[in-house]
Amino acid sequence: MDELLLSKIRLGIIAELLASECVAFSTLQRALDTTNGNLGAHIGKLVDAGYVEEEKIFVDRRPQSRYKLTQTGRDAFVAHVRNLEQILGGGKNT
Repeated sequence: MDELLLSKIRLGIIAELLASECVAFSTLQRALDTTNGNLGAHIGKLVDAGYVEEEKIFVDRRPQSRYKLTQTGRDAFVAHVRNLEQILGGGKNT
């Protein structure tokens, strides 16, 4: 199991990024209904692990952080889902 993806918030971040090319911090915050500090801490862990890439830009003279899922992050998510499937499949009586 991937310890990073056992967190509800981090898994939610990955799920949001799977569906989009690039997502703004504020969009993630609204989608996950969490505080700036909590989201920032979780994103930081994903960035440090190389699962998420961070881009800082200016929009209408205001700073904006945007995030996208890396191939490493996508591969980690797929492996995590496979592990969960194995766990669920292992409980079946065949």
